[in-house]
Amino acid sequence: MRVPHLRWWIAGLLFFSTVINYVDRQTLSVLAPVITAEFGISEIEYANVLTAFLAAYTAMYVGSGLLVDRLGTRTALSLFVVWWSLANMAHAFVRGVWSLGLLRFLLGMGESGNFMAAFKAVSEWYPPRERAFVHGLIQSGAAIGAIIAPPVITWINFRFGWQPAFVLTGSLGFIWLVGWLLLYRTPETHPWITPAEREHVLGRSQPEPVTLEKPVERVGWRQALTHRQTWGLLLSRFLSDPVWWFYLFWLPKYLVEQRGFTMAQMGMLAWLPYLAADVGAIVGGWTSGRLVARGRRPIAARLTIMLPCAAVMPLSLAINNVTEQWQVIGLICTVTFAHMAWKTNQTTLTNDIYPKATIGTVSGILALGTGLGGTLFTWMTGYCIEWFGYGWIFLLMGLLHPLSFLVTSSLVRRPLTTETRD
Repeated sequence: MRVPHLRWWIAGLLFFSTVINYVDRQTLSVLAPVITAEFGISEIEYANVLTAFLAAYTAMYVGSGLLVDRLGTRTALSLFVVWWSLANMAHAFVRGVWSLGLLRFLLGMGESGNFMAAFKAVSEWYPPRERAFVHGLIQSGAAIGAIIAPPVITWINFRFGWQPAFVLTGSLGFIWLVGWLLLYRTPETHPWITPAEREHVLGRSQPEPVTLEKPVERVGWRQALTHRQTWGLLLSRFLSDPVWWFYLFWLPKYLVEQRGFTMAQMGMLAWLPYLAADVGAIVGGWTSGRLVARGRRPIAARLTIMLPCAAVMPLSLAINNVTEQWQVIGLICTVTFAHMAWKTNQTTLTNDIYPKATIGTVSGILALGTGLGGTLFTWMTGYCIEWFGYGWIFLLMGLLHPLSFLVTSSLVRRPLTTETRD
């Protein structure tokens, strides 16, 4: 049996694994007002639970990558999905803050592996000119998962209770696993791939491109850290990425407990900021791409878009002070739109600055910075809310992007070349 366009069926599976990944991690966020009230979990304890997830998630960036290389994409992603699905379903048996924290830690251990396996699948199945599109498809799965989680999980909670919500969302991974095990093999050995698609994927029907670039040796972690560009991007992500983690984990809880939303209203409206973020990612990337097409240097084009995004972020200060619910949602949507437009260009700077041979190493370093920033900020958020209220959190989030822009524009000015020695 031959399956035409098999690689796009595989792309669809990678998209849906990411949707499920985000639905599973968002289940607790949506149900947080219910669960924290039932078990008497304080803001600080809830922050510690979230920190357990992020600590495991960050640590496994490196470990899951090694497992993917050792076990192969098909086996590794299967194990990751089974692991995080079981961990998510086990949340139905939570009896207090300690069991909740343990299960969030186990969930975090499995979930970061989704992206490491997806990156390897892209390198195995798609020629260079198709890889950016598939990466974008995978990232859109994260946004779609965040968008559909609030209404779906809220409905399940009202219909069946919060425990079945974890069981039902966790079971999605096992449904997905059937298609994955059925379809995924490497293109060299896949029995269902057509000869024409195999040639297309492996590049045998096309001549090797001629390049005049000087070969660049692979750069290790220590050498990468000797360049100021690396430190600039590391600090930039450390400062700005925690804003997204806040809206991912704390938004439903804030709307219900602080702004007077009912659970039903939250379920109907909480998806809008994530939709705005998805639109921001597309608009931000398209706009800087247009600037490059018109002759602007890539780094300058990214910074040109990042500057107004950073200027918009102080609107966070008004979120906790407006009175109408539509004003709250509108301001949050504006902020998440600006953040993702910023994030798209911030991420693309890595490709603009570093030679291809160093991208993998640098991406691992920057992912670690992202995770550390999110972990520290999430842990701190619980104490800040408990002692001072949400107002100080929104004040801090309004300042993080302008500060991050100053770091980026100061340290990230030019591409890294074989001659660059900062």
